[in-house]
Amino acid sequence: MRELDTGSSNLASWRFLPLLLVLFAGSGCAALIYEIVWFQMLQLLIGSSAISLGVLLGTFMGGMCLGSLACARLVSPRRHPLGVYALLETGIGLFGLGVLLLLPVIARVYLALAGQGLFEMGIRGVLCGLCLLPPTFLMGATLPAISRWVETSPRGVAWLGFFYCGNIAGAVFGCLLAGFYILRVYDMAVATYVAAGINAVVAGLAFSLAALQGHRRSTEPLPSKPAGATEAPCGNASRRAPMSSGLVYLTIALSGACALSAEVIWTRLLSLMLGATVYTFSIILAVFLIGLGLGSGVGSLATRTTARPRAMLGGCQWLLVAAIALSAHLLSRSLPFWPINPALSKNPWFIFQLDFLRCAWAILPAACLWGASFPLALAAASDRRASAETPAGSETAPDDRDPGRLVGKIYAANTLGAILGALACSLILVPWLGTQQIQRLMMALSFLAGALMLASPKVLRVAGLAAASGLTLLLVWAVPKVPWELIAFGRYLPTRTELGTNLFAGEGMNASVAVTETSTGIRNFHVSGKIEASTDTADMRLQRMLGHLPALLHPQPRSVLIVGCGAGVTAGSFTVHPSIEKLVICEIEPLIPKVVARYFDRENYRVLQDPRLQVVYDDARHYVLTTRDRFDIITSDPIHPWVKGAATLYTREYFETCRRHLNPGGLVTQWVPLYESNPAAAKSEIATFFEVFPNGTVWGNDQQGRGYDLVLMGSVDPMQIDLGKVQKRLGGADYQRVADSLRNAGFRSALSLLGTYAGRASDLRPWLAGAEINRDRNLRLQYLAGLGLNLYQPDAIYSDMLAYRKFPEDLFVGSDEWAQALRTALERPRAEK
Repeated sequence: MRELDTGSSNLASWRFLPLLLVLFAGSGCAALIYEIVWFQMLQLLIGSSAISLGVLLGTFMGGMCLGSLACARLVSPRRHPLGVYALLETGIGLFGLGVLLLLPVIARVYLALAGQGLFEMGIRGVLCGLCLLPPTFLMGATLPAISRWVETSPRGVAWLGFFYCGNIAGAVFGCLLAGFYILRVYDMAVATYVAAGINAVVAGLAFSLAALQGHRRSTEPLPSKPAGATEAPCGNASRRAPMSSGLVYLTIALSGACALSAEVIWTRLLSLMLGATVYTFSIILAVFLIGLGLGSGVGSLATRTTARPRAMLGGCQWLLVAAIALSAHLLSRSLPFWPINPALSKNPWFIFQLDFLRCAWAILPAACLWGASFPLALAAASDRRASAETPAGSETAPDDRDPGRLVGKIYAANTLGAILGALACSLILVPWLGTQQIQRLMMALSFLAGALMLASPKVLRVAGLAAASGLTLLLVWAVPKVPWELIAFGRYLPTRTELGTNLFAGEGMNASVAVTETSTGIRNFHVSGKIEASTDTADMRLQRMLGHLPALLHPQPRSVLIVGCGAGVTAGSFTVHPSIEKLVICEIEPLIPKVVARYFDRENYRVLQDPRLQVVYDDARHYVLTTRDRFDIITSDPIHPWVKGAATLYTREYFETCRRHLNPGGLVTQWVPLYESNPAAAKSEIATFFEVFPNGTVWGNDQQGRGYDLVLMGSVDPMQIDLGKVQKRLGGADYQRVADSLRNAGFRSALSLLGTYAGRASDLRPWLAGAEINRDRNLRLQYLAGLGLNLYQPDAIYSDMLAYRKFPEDLFVGSDEWAQALRTALERPRAEK
């Protein structure tokens, strides 16, 4: 490419700068789509536990950190910045497509190695590294590469901040586009194609601009003002001594650590308050990114006029102390108690708007300040270079004349701090200290970050430092605890007429849980802001059905896998069956078996002390994928499918994996809620199960004939149920405890239990016509269910389904007397049951 003369090229290049904002917005949009898709794809394989997510996050952000550091060192300054940027975007798109195509191959290798004595976390880390490090390395290099387009003067630094702001604006759009449209309507492959297409367009435009602008030597950086304009150096170099850049890097690293720690904490609290759906997570992330973008824009403008960027950066960190305190009070003492009943609206899109406003009210101020910190840190670091006394005629260091290295180091420091903050918060600090103490720690670190920038006697007097310290201590002391009522009742807290007594509330590594007891003696287990199990009659019936139905219908069950511990009642139901030799509970949150289940010892028959029991702390999907064990019964009672991540336990591929881990004659039972759901979600769950178990049956747990929830049961081979034999088994001396357990749940006989039959796959096929099949590649269920979490239509769904039920002559066999009795029970009007 030819060189242009300085006068004309400077003006032309100056006019290109706004267009670069558009390119960076496109880059950010594609990056967020990739992030959502990659995290979703890899969670399917390595699990959704906090440890797995920590590995994913560390790899993703670690790649960006390495890319930002390496760009200026590996790429010659003589290469055109736009040409480098175009190549980076091209590479990101190609690697994005590569992850989609190669992940199944890598997954097969991972599954072959897992469970063979290798260090499990190391294997997960290698898998994530193979998938994420190459594209994220290139993503991290984009901002340092384009920074060589401008000088490190105030206006040049401002443009770097604007590029960062544009990138975040695109990320907001990508987050909402992927979370609310592409993945809801299409699948992960389509989302990847969209992101790669955006990369291609951005790369093409960048190549075109590079060709128009022409070649520019590294010694002639693009002036940040049109030719002929003059500008003072950044800061007031003649009046200040040089400042070590290490303090700036440390300050922005602390800022990044606090920002990502806050995102972890606020996401946990807001998901309790709003419902932990994929839509809620998209809204929270979008609001956080909007705050970063707005703050970055304001901070970029400030760098063009301020004479003391270090002081402004320090003041920004001190303002964060107050902003974090404000968010803590809003999230614990204000927003959870706003008089809002989400069930009043049948249209979820109205609720989404309200959720967006509540998120913005709580977290936007602090997010804006963290966004402003990045351009201010760039200005502070370049200000240090401007203020350094360099002898006339001497050569400056490479870092002083290469803005790529400056931006790379600031970006890397910020990203490294973010990695440490997010991992430490989610894996260590939440279960150890709790939300209240972490917010106090964030405030202390923000104060320290500000002090690093403001500790000069010319900027801050001793009295000012003492006053700021006192105010910080006061705000730290005033941070409230997370109310147990929010952990227990979540979005329906304002509508509760009775809260009951709090027996336990704790914040675990993966979830916040609580145990309460009502004035009538009903004990409830809460997770994700909702009741997940209880001693209420309807819940006890469901938990007993999940255990006793397959155990009684299997000829001789010996080994059982229970997905989800809950109150332990389902697992405990198996302990009274005399043939059971091995029980395995797979639970993602350690607090539940260790603490919560003990509050239900009477109902779960102290299953946690049973010598036959093994508890595995892992994502159930990952455990089933990697274990070599097979079972006679697999029973699954996961959390509601509208909770983000839960839909992976309802996919066709997951059910196929369960089927492969059944012994001959084995049975699978699966819970399906009809409340907090809609017909589309319920049909999707049932149709997906029947895709794998075409001989499957449905058993209804109703409340006096009205719909509540269901148990699906599947087997590899067609089943035949002899009601007389089941009744005879229950009448034996060795099954006395089983009969007592059923009787306590309202099942007086085998006829009473089997009378819950509600249909089978062949009969329900017309009702399920057109139902969405939940697959790994689309996870359609979490988007369907997320639209219905505030709806209560269980009886309507159940009634529609029962209209297709027929008495199955080939399923129930035995004497005519028992068959007629069961037929009579099934045909009895629902109101009489």
